[in-house]
Amino acid sequence: MGADFAPFAEKMRAEGLPEPAIRCFAHYYGELAGGSGGTLSRREIGPVESVENADDLGDRAAAGHEALARTVVIKLNGGLGTTMGMRRAKSLLSVREELSFLDVIARQVLHLRHTHGSRVPLLLMNSFRTRDDTLEALAKYPDLAGDLPLDFLQHKVPRVAAADLGPVRWPADPELEWCPPGHGDLYLALDTSGVLERLLDAGFRTAFVSNADNLGASLDLDILGWFAGERLPFAMEVCDRTPAHRKGGHLARRHGGGLVLREIAQCPEDELESFQDVSLYRYFNTNNLWVDLEALAGALRESGDVLPLPMIRNEKRVDPAAPGSPKAIQLETAMGAAISVFPGARALRVSEDRFAPVKTTGDLLAVASDAFMLTEEWRVVPTPGRTGHLLVDLDPAHYAHVDQLDARFPAGPPSLLDCRRLEVRGDVRFGAAVRCRGEVKLRAAAARACTVPDGALLEGESEALPL
Repeated sequence: MGADFAPFAEKMRAEGLPEPAIRCFAHYYGELAGGSGGTLSRREIGPVESVENADDLGDRAAAGHEALARTVVIKLNGGLGTTMGMRRAKSLLSVREELSFLDVIARQVLHLRHTHGSRVPLLLMNSFRTRDDTLEALAKYPDLAGDLPLDFLQHKVPRVAAADLGPVRWPADPELEWCPPGHGDLYLALDTSGVLERLLDAGFRTAFVSNADNLGASLDLDILGWFAGERLPFAMEVCDRTPAHRKGGHLARRHGGGLVLREIAQCPEDELESFQDVSLYRYFNTNNLWVDLEALAGALRESGDVLPLPMIRNEKRVDPAAPGSPKAIQLETAMGAAISVFPGARALRVSEDRFAPVKTTGDLLAVASDAFMLTEEWRVVPTPGRTGHLLVDLDPAHYAHVDQLDARFPAGPPSLLDCRRLEVRGDVRFGAAVRCRGEVKLRAAAARACTVPDGALLEGESEALPL
């Protein structure tokens, strides 16, 4: 197999990528070419028995208020929502009361500013594909603008041909020769864009970072007060793992000391069973992170712009629409993995109120239903009185895309306030004012489209009848 990086460097320079991004990609390409599979095994890590609990922090709001003037909110906004059939920024999807993710985020920040008289900036890490649509949508919030830009761009990196480790060539669609380097690129993109330096020059010290599709992630003054008061370089919010989270990244501890994040793509095949043991690896990463910007700038300087984040090796077909296309390797990193970079980094256990991501149309149906509510602070939280985790599992053959979801719920979501699980199999159209209670398993009674009548109460296992 070849291991010549020169063609990659040439390709990246021709695309206008900055030299630090090329050096960073060279580092991970060197690991790949050297035989690294990007795995973390139990020989290197072990479980984390316990972490600090946000409920035990006490009242830190006063310290949080004092630190707010030096804090910036950063949202990862590079995704297109292609798995849900979208071709524009996922954050433009309507989720609550005709408001998009982006509307909710903008209003959260404006509410913070108004309530606390602080200058809290909002920064989005966009991709080339999401930038234009996003900035156009934010134009209706002129008060968000300030001395800092509203966004900065994530880098892109070449995909690696699995056959010979050379750059992927795909003349039919050259865009497929590139991929995002994972959200671990956040730190380098902040630096190469010049935004990190501008933030520090303007007196900002702390960044609260989260995914744009996590509607539960808002800046919390108690957590900010804890982070600033403890003078931490980095902190990760974690939640208790349940069977629903068994495939997500989990927190672990290196045998030599220090915390580390392991994603399922980094798990050796013979350890997949223990990886998914939620009683062994007890905490998952919410991707709600707190970062000391001065500590970040120092770590970037010391590492020559290559933070030693664990490599994630993802192998996919070059063209997902062409099953016979060659295999390509995507070299990625996770931003939560920076917990292993900063000495003294800590994890904080939070409630699932701070974790309401929308990755599927089932998640979208759940947060749009009465099982969640929009607060005066523009947070999307579980409706009071609802107990337990809600899981919505919709047949991907009929509900995978947003337009399919809308067509089958023309009157809006059913009531899920008293529902713990909704599983739908087959092509089922829901009428108005449908209620789901407990654990519901619904299947179409025929191969053709079926319906749930207006006002129906669904409990247990049932069938929907043909139209």
